[in-house]
Amino acid sequence: GRITKIFITHFHGDHFFGLPGLLCTLSLQSSPDPNRPPVDIYGPLGLRSFLWRSLELSHSQLLFPYAVHELVPTHDQCPAGEFRDFSHWDRGELPPQGPGGRVLQLGPGESSYLLEEDEQLVLRAFRLFHRIPSFGFVLEEKPRPGRLNVQKLKDLGVGPGPLYGKLKSGAAVVLENGVRISPSDVLGDPIPGRKVCVLGDCSGALGDEAPRLCCGADLLVHEATLDDTQRDRARERGHSTPSTASDFARLCRAKRLVLTHFSQRYKAGAAQAGQGDVEVAEMRRQAESALEGQAVAVTLAEDFMTIDIPVKK
Repeated sequence: GRITKIFITHFHGDHFFGLPGLLCTLSLQSSPDPNRPPVDIYGPLGLRSFLWRSLELSHSQLLFPYAVHELVPTHDQCPAGEFRDFSHWDRGELPPQGPGGRVLQLGPGESSYLLEEDEQLVLRAFRLFHRIPSFGFVLEEKPRPGRLNVQKLKDLGVGPGPLYGKLKSGAAVVLENGVRISPSDVLGDPIPGRKVCVLGDCSGALGDEAPRLCCGADLLVHEATLDDTQRDRARERGHSTPSTASDFARLCRAKRLVLTHFSQRYKAGAAQAGQGDVEVAEMRRQAESALEGQAVAVTLAEDFMTIDIPVKK
């Protein structure tokens, strides 16, 4: 019930068919609240129509509003024969009470989509190559102000009080004696925020924007559908292998790599149960081998896994 944002990477059924059911489950766990902000859902163009029609056909009424923000893909995100243009779907058909949201497309010279930005967080999406257009997402905290040098402030004749808060928030202050104090005079270096990057199904990212956006990621989630011995087959199907994921992790200097989306041939359930399935363990070994000499921790994803990313001090 605490979910406020949902990200859909692409339109293969195993990645988005469950969305209407998830929203209905969230609604069953909710209480009517006219002041509740909408659940923001981000995904490829066409998602708003799919979701609205699914809920209408099933006569499902949610106890909360939702907004669908659609990403307009580019033709080079998939093989030419697989691209579908959904830009004219349901144009003007959605009723006034239908879901709101924005349509986001790349402008001239742009290579990523700005989804949201506030004082604390920036959310962006970037393009991936797959059998159909796919996207990756970056959630990045903005740097926090450095530690306040209290002793220096006392030396300047400033005792604890409201001025401390103003300086900490980045505003300069002027003392009664006319002395002006800038935040940079009394604050330490900014404290970097955390960064989480999640890539949808892909055989690679388009252009140089993805490594730049993911640079220094505290957590990088990357698919590894097949092992390295199946590299050609993986590429043909628009997927990645452990070494493909490791190459991207090295390129963007990620601190932790989580491999996911394993083919059923690797019996991921056995590994999740702690039985140490050999084939799944091999996926980790291949990734670690490709990252030899790099300080990158490799983890195999499990259902319901929780990963803590400590706040930086």
